[in-house]
Amino acid sequence: MRGADEQHSHLFSYVSPEERVPASHPLRPIREITDRIFARLSPTFEALYSKMGRPSIPPEQLLRALLLQVLYTIRSERLLMEQLDYNLLFRWFVGLNMDDPVWDPSVFSKNRDRLLAGDIARGFFQAVRAEAEAQHLTSDEHFTVDGTLLEAWASLKSFKKVDADDAPPPDDPGNPTVNFHGERRSNATHASTTDPDARLARKGAGKEAKLSYTGHILMENRNGLAVDVALFPATGTAERDAALEMLSDLPDNGRITVGADKNYDTQGFVALLRELNVTPHVAQNTAHRRSAIDARTTQHPGYAVSQQKRKRIEEIFGWVKTVGGLRKLRHRGHERVEWVFTFAVAAYNLVRIRKLATA
Repeated sequence: MRGADEQHSHLFSYVSPEERVPASHPLRPIREITDRIFARLSPTFEALYSKMGRPSIPPEQLLRALLLQVLYTIRSERLLMEQLDYNLLFRWFVGLNMDDPVWDPSVFSKNRDRLLAGDIARGFFQAVRAEAEAQHLTSDEHFTVDGTLLEAWASLKSFKKVDADDAPPPDDPGNPTVNFHGERRSNATHASTTDPDARLARKGAGKEAKLSYTGHILMENRNGLAVDVALFPATGTAERDAALEMLSDLPDNGRITVGADKNYDTQGFVALLRELNVTPHVAQNTAHRRSAIDARTTQHPGYAVSQQKRKRIEEIFGWVKTVGGLRKLRHRGHERVEWVFTFAVAAYNLVRIRKLATA
């Protein structure tokens, strides 16, 4: 018998969001991990808030909402609040009941900026890494390092001379006409008026230059998990400088190996790695000069393994840029961009841990 298309507006619901989310949903193990992490970060949260005044957005709920924004590629806080208003799955994950009101997008953004002061993203990343180490998913001997360009949220039209005289009013204030022909521009003489921390950089010869930052990741080779992240200005030596900084922060557990691409094949960088008790499994760059990697390194079978494993770091960069939404940044300033980049890589680790745990 055909059912009637009767549309009734029910006043009460006796089914909670917890009962509506399937037990096998992939967000459930991620929620369990984040609950343990937030319990450990509770003293850090407590230090960021005053003992007086009105209660603000709980930091645990705020970070869960930001995690959803990364996992589901939501472009803005306004769209995130819209999803929280009617999406039962999102309400369950964040910790909102059916009747709880959602937050205003501007209030949400201001509360998010509060977490910048406590470096919560770094603490969250380290706690996620500790979860992976507790499950014996990471290697402490074999690593890979690499960097990528993150396009800044600033137009090339904002890249102007630092000591330029006051120009006449533009013909179109919203989108002025700018003629760059014949003008030499460099980071030494120009800066962006929109994001002064961004630097002009290009991916390679023949590529267009864009205002960018450089995001760097240190990956362990066992399961492809990120163990450290760093954000540097887009300079010619940023990749090697970031690699040395991240490797210096590793605990001294004996000799380790580090794989990298041809950009790291320089005499100075390889020598510094050896001083840090690191075996440089760097790809040889013999196109225009002599490689700093000789047969002492390439003759070992582990070198070929590192060259194969190091390509997995591109999976992290690809996920962060596509799923994480960082192909073009939505934040300005080094501090905010570093916070968002670190948090997005931590989100990737959570997804990877869940897959490894259920494999």
